[in-house]
Amino acid sequence: MASSARVLVAGETNVGMKRTHNEDAYDLIDDERLYLVADGMGGHASGEVASKMAIETLREFFSATSQDPEATWPYKMDKARGYEENRLITGIKLANLRIHEAAQREPRLRGMGTTIVAILVIDDGVLIAHVGDSRVYRLRQGKLEQLTDDHSLLNDYIKMKRLTEEEIANFPHKNVIVRALGMKETVKVDTRLDPPQPGDVYLLCSDGLCGPVSDQEIGEIAQSSNDLKGVASKLIERANANGGPDNVTVVLAKWIGKG
Repeated sequence: MASSARVLVAGETNVGMKRTHNEDAYDLIDDERLYLVADGMGGHASGEVASKMAIETLREFFSATSQDPEATWPYKMDKARGYEENRLITGIKLANLRIHEAAQREPRLRGMGTTIVAILVIDDGVLIAHVGDSRVYRLRQGKLEQLTDDHSLLNDYIKMKRLTEEEIANFPHKNVIVRALGMKETVKVDTRLDPPQPGDVYLLCSDGLCGPVSDQEIGEIAQSSNDLKGVASKLIERANANGGPDNVTVVLAKWIGKG
């Protein structure tokens, strides 16, 4: 990719304290400046299949379209969006279709799905795309801001009913996701372009981090060091210290600037 933007990146994943296997997956595709986190679901290891399938499909699609820009895409481009945004959305839609078809084909994979959250570094800034409740945050000058909107039943209720803090804490269906890859034949992908400033850190994570660890804690740890790998490890350690109820995955990308 011809982008001159520069980023430093690190990632780490951990099974957590309560699960027997890790259904999260992540990838740092430096050649494309594409960084991904997927949180599989479905149990019996099928979530692991879905998250890996999502990551692999995006890697393959970006590799194919990078080598041959004239390659035929499986979906039409949206003329209201730029080339790279269309490319990112198409890769995610293709991953959704592959997961859905595999689940229909193989009984043992029935019901599998995965979240996906991605950032693609381009000349104009950082393109964010997501489906599900995995998140992207941005740390800027000590302030942590969530840049994605959870596709979850809880978030839908919060938006509709303005739940109290106590009602949110006691909500019985916190893990219900209303949009994910593999649920249906087609999927809507949310995107946004974020204009970064030098020193900004983008944090991608599965809900194994943002569930047990508060945004305040995430922000404090994220700005505690310039060592991105060390920060990723500290965040995972904190999630596990807070009970580690789920697999936890963190990817950090620090915007250095252009040149």
